[in-house]
Amino acid sequence: MSDLRRRVASWDVLVVLLTVVVLVTAAGVVENFGTSRNATFLVLDLLPIALVALPMTLIIVTGEIDLSVASTLGLCSAVMGLLWNNGLSLESIIGICVLLGAVLGVVNGFLVTALGLPSLAVTIGTLALYRGLAFVVLGDGAVADFPLAFTGWVTGTIGGTPIPNVGIPLVVLAVLFGVALHATPFGRSLFAIGANAQAAHFSGIRVARTTFWLYVLSGAVAGLAGVLWTLRYSSARADNGAGLELAVVAAVLLGGVSIFGGKGTLPGVLAGVVLLAALQNALRLEDVSGQALNIVTGVLLVASVLLPNIATSIRTSWQRRRLRRAAAQ
Repeated sequence: MSDLRRRVASWDVLVVLLTVVVLVTAAGVVENFGTSRNATFLVLDLLPIALVALPMTLIIVTGEIDLSVASTLGLCSAVMGLLWNNGLSLESIIGICVLLGAVLGVVNGFLVTALGLPSLAVTIGTLALYRGLAFVVLGDGAVADFPLAFTGWVTGTIGGTPIPNVGIPLVVLAVLFGVALHATPFGRSLFAIGANAQAAHFSGIRVARTTFWLYVLSGAVAGLAGVLWTLRYSSARADNGAGLELAVVAAVLLGGVSIFGGKGTLPGVLAGVVLLAALQNALRLEDVSGQALNIVTGVLLVASVLLPNIATSIRTSWQRRRLRRAAAQ
């Protein structure tokens, strides 16, 4: 019974329940929220957050962070527009953009693992660097003449359902990341690194190599997100995805992943993504300003760090009281 109570009270389960409450409440209160058309828009809105959150979860589990993901997305979008203007086929451009994202991840991984620099400082620096390069590549303009066959597929739905076609690769990647994190020795090594990197090293885990490849993976997925973002809006711009990194980090932490590493679940993160996207979608339908949406994201980011720590402190206090009572008896 105590194990069941612990599971029900776990943070990620609470986030799932809160997500269900928000979805049901918004469907009943916010006009047009529960329509199939809006459900499609909701999935399309959460797609880039969810995609980038998958490798971000693995990185934060190890106690590191990657704040350059949105700038990577923007640079890949800008390169996509440049290459399309120069006559390359879209199939080749998609592969090049994913590869470019991986290369940008290599830069982050090298600086963090080979030079031993703090990931927070490194990725803040590359956040500015990659965004600046995006404007160098494409300037302030936009490229918007992508083939309808590609843009139509991204915004189209599966067999008349409200589920977008792009939900398929998202589900596939989510399953792969979930299995890797929770059902393989590789995933256990990530939790070990986050709990104590030095102990993990002495136990035979290649901490630096593992961390390096996580950044490469993060960059590649951000590049893919840049491609899908560009095709969804049929617009390659240097400022695409600006601010997305805050939403991604907020969703990951809201889903129960500890900012200090060593703890978290991917289902909790996906619930955090849906919760954040649903709140933003509902607020947009109520004509709430973009500044207010940023405030909501900021509040959730602070709450996702603060509330789990408060819950842990309360749980620890209760356990100590039970031990004292047991000792007194």
